[in-house]
Amino acid sequence: MLSGFPVEVYSMRDFPGIPEPEETGSTFLENATIKAKAAAAFTGLPALADDSGICIDALDGAPGIFSARWAGAGSSAEDWIRKTLDLLQETPDDQRTCRYVCALSLTDAAGDVIAVSQGTMEGRIAHSSSGHGGFGYDRIFFVAPNYEITAAELSPAEKHAISHRGVALRNLLEIIQKSKLLG
Repeated sequence: MLSGFPVEVYSMRDFPGIPEPEETGSTFLENATIKAKAAAAFTGLPALADDSGICIDALDGAPGIFSARWAGAGSSAEDWIRKTLDLLQETPDDQRTCRYVCALSLTDAAGDVIAVSQGTMEGRIAHSSSGHGGFGYDRIFFVAPNYEITAAELSPAEKHAISHRGVALRNLLEIIQKSKLLG
């Protein structure tokens, strides 16, 4: 998603031994910032980190920042989906609204936050899994406004065009370009 942008991009896999920071924030943005600051401290480079998850209205916004731990430590996407479907078993369609949320935090090499962005993707929780693409909750996430296809049934290009992460990244790149943060 950063191809064509005038920076050299590394992933955390390029830095063996990098510790995974404890996500102690109470919001997606706080957790993204914790991760970006930790990456900058370890690498000595500017860092971009994300924190994202799904917020389900009928569950008062849960699992939210706990999306990856929704069914307990070490649980899988299958476990998260099963728990979600079990909890919403009696919930009618019009009350199964949800959204994916992505927060991005960009720090300079010293770990100071220089830009942040957030994006959402609206949807509704399906009654069963459908599709083979994507990851996480994608197989039960019907995409708004038509609710006819799950995020797991979208091509990668279609998903990037409308996803919470795509929206957040495009917003962040616009902030960077407007403020000339990269010189």
